[in-house]
Amino acid sequence: MAQPDPTETETPLYLRIYAIVRQIPPGKVATYGQIGAIAGCSARLVGYAMAALRSGSYPDVPWQRVINRQGKISILDPFGKYTQRQALEEEGVLFNKDDRIDFNVFGWVGEP
Repeated sequence: MAQPDPTETETPLYLRIYAIVRQIPPGKVATYGQIGAIAGCSARLVGYAMAALRSGSYPDVPWQRVINRQGKISILDPFGKYTQRQALEEEGVLFNKDDRIDFNVFGWVGEP
């Protein structure tokens, strides 16, 4: 499935997703599914919204704090994966030997 054109991402849904992600404090992470449940959409749509941020729009959205339900970074590109991991580590988030983040320690308990 093709990703949406970043020039078409300023929809109310994407703006709602970005507003939710802005609430995740430094040193905490949330899953795509968790954000989707709050925003009323699928985890996949949250992923598309995060990918759309690559265009440089909304630099205040802490995209690096959104990871998959396994506690891992989903970006396949090695540079992108490194960039996200580095940003999280700079915030104090730790990865275990399997490159996973412990939700019990670093998980964001946001809106139900």
